[in-house]
Amino acid sequence: MPDSPLASSPYEVLGVPPTASQEELRKAYRRMLRATHPDMGGNPVRFHAVQRAWQRVGTPEDRAAWDAGRGRGAEPGSPVSYAPQPPPKRQDSRPSARIYGHPGGWHRERFLTLMREWVGRGAPAPDLFDPALVQSAPREVRHELAAAIAEEQTARTLASLGIGFTVWHDVDTSAGKLDHIVLGPSGLYAMLSEDWGSTVRLKRGELIGEGIGAGERPVQTLARRAKAVQKVSRARFTSLLIVVPDDASPQSLEVIGPVKGALAAVVQQSRLADVMRHGLPGAQRIGGTESFEVRTRLQASVELL
Repeated sequence: MPDSPLASSPYEVLGVPPTASQEELRKAYRRMLRATHPDMGGNPVRFHAVQRAWQRVGTPEDRAAWDAGRGRGAEPGSPVSYAPQPPPKRQDSRPSARIYGHPGGWHRERFLTLMREWVGRGAPAPDLFDPALVQSAPREVRHELAAAIAEEQTARTLASLGIGFTVWHDVDTSAGKLDHIVLGPSGLYAMLSEDWGSTVRLKRGELIGEGIGAGERPVQTLARRAKAVQKVSRARFTSLLIVVPDDASPQSLEVIGPVKGALAAVVQQSRLADVMRHGLPGAQRIGGTESFEVRTRLQASVELL
């Protein structure tokens, strides 16, 4: 996966402008290593970020690749695009989960609209997914793309679960968009997939972090949207999940507790499949006959964006 559109550039991490000379870059790297080293009382997360930044721009060759937008992948120098990616080819013949809706589509449309406005109407249309252009856009624009990518990554995991699961993406509710609804043997889930470009933590049952706005309440937002679906479908959610990137949360799974009748939790992307198959500890499961009834109610009432 490419870096989050909200991720700081190597220059921002090292505290220098993109026009800095290679020598200035090297001095900044050494200075930031000392300032962030855990043995010197620094932050381990920032320390690793400094090392990763240097890997990407530490040589003239890597720096040139980064500046050209070719070095923003998971590994230095690998090609990357923020454009929608086709689903991976299945390696087996097992029936896949039932899938409805277009994951990430709503946020991608908003991103493209905002990007066109920012670039300028009537201006030559560049590749709006070009990494260098994306990274130069305002944060609120990049956040739309980051949210879309997060939803698409969750969708890839959910599609691999098998025929016992039914998934609805981009669900329209009276309280706002619900990213995913998942019905399976382990329960009925209402889910948000998010990337705020920063680490997050729980405080008094709500998520907070540098990238989360002062007025944002993700847990309560998810609960309200789930309740809106429950009201029209009469299908009660057993679990509420907020899915975040692996490096955004210190724990792979952190249970928040009961919220409006459902068990809420924050889960890292890499832990999601395990949670879907086994459920949250203590959460209610859904049996065969009940599962059929719930799916019928949802199919009759869910509206997709």
